[in-house]
Amino acid sequence: MRVLFVHQNFPGQFPHLAPALEKRGHEVVALTDEKNDRPSPVRTLRYAAPSAVQTTSMLGKSYATHAERGYLAARGARAMRDRHGFVPDVIIGHTGWGETLFLKEIWPDARLLIYAELMYRTRGHDVGFDPEVSRGTDDSRMLTVARQSHLIQGIVQADAALSPTRYQADSFPPELRGKITVIHDGIDTERVVPDPQATLALPNGRILRAGDEVLTYVSRSLEPYRGFHVLMRALPDVLASRPDAQVVLIGADGTSYGSSPPDAENWTAKMRAELGQRIDWSRVHLLGRVPYATYLSTLQVARVHCYLTYPFVLSWSLTEAMSAGALIVASDTEPVREFIRDGENGRLVPFFDQHRLVATLVRGLAGDPDADRLRAAARATITAGYDLHHHSLPRLIDWVESFAPRV
Repeated sequence: MRVLFVHQNFPGQFPHLAPALEKRGHEVVALTDEKNDRPSPVRTLRYAAPSAVQTTSMLGKSYATHAERGYLAARGARAMRDRHGFVPDVIIGHTGWGETLFLKEIWPDARLLIYAELMYRTRGHDVGFDPEVSRGTDDSRMLTVARQSHLIQGIVQADAALSPTRYQADSFPPELRGKITVIHDGIDTERVVPDPQATLALPNGRILRAGDEVLTYVSRSLEPYRGFHVLMRALPDVLASRPDAQVVLIGADGTSYGSSPPDAENWTAKMRAELGQRIDWSRVHLLGRVPYATYLSTLQVARVHCYLTYPFVLSWSLTEAMSAGALIVASDTEPVREFIRDGENGRLVPFFDQHRLVATLVRGLAGDPDADRLRAAARATITAGYDLHHHSLPRLIDWVESFAPRV
């Protein structure tokens, strides 16, 4: 087959699938934003990056922004067709930014497969979940409905869709779920493993080792969507109870999903100002964004790994921490419950229950008597059902190849 991947940040969710299809003899090409500088495992072409859409309509801005990107992606697709004679049998695209909206107009006979990451919802997801940050007002719900438009259009146009978790698939309306197949992206359990010899060098020169009293936390950005504010407010009591504990935080200042606080430059600055001298900051190590090897070492040295999230897209960091054999303390929210069962392969605490969070983190740092069992069970959960090479990737390849043209 001729397979075209379309993703503004390619390889995005497809770093393994794209080269695996090429290895099987398919012609694989990617189409991505011209500003995307991530290394690509396959031949890549680029479309013009969109400019900011100018509109006074808050309700229309989301669709206009995503439609503009879709139009530019379609122009790039048209050049592939008209200048290079490229006609794909299968298109695999992420609908989140509108890139797939007009591709069927360029290649009407291609099978369009989409990555259906999440459907925004007005109730039961992130909107209004955390009143400190975002109240579920009528206006916020109407803006959410407006943000659904390109996602609904994208899945209606698609021949089939893919979601990584059942929670994410079930965020879509019931009448559209029949198009969705649930296959996780996959975790490389041969690389992401427990390592009792793991070490992590901190910027101050200190070396942390597996077995040390280390609490870790990872998020693309340090923001409320991933419970950064909740964890930070728990740290004064955690550190007071465990005077030898060290805390390692990975993530950039700024936001990936939510908004900045109104009274500070970012959430890190807000937490520093709010907590002040209540925290021994010499024991809290904010590493920013780090290379993958550093990230993996962080998971491997953790005595406890804390993962908190709104009802939203699940982070790869949770499943990779499980594969690394970490003792997980996580928020008792719906996407997490799909992977973590309290007392079986980790600990769950209510997202806003600071007392329970402190007690559970302290218990883990002090030496939870069930830690070894929970760690082993967490890794077994991933190896049994989410392993990249033995489960996810073979299923993903079979799913794509099921759309091969009939001869």
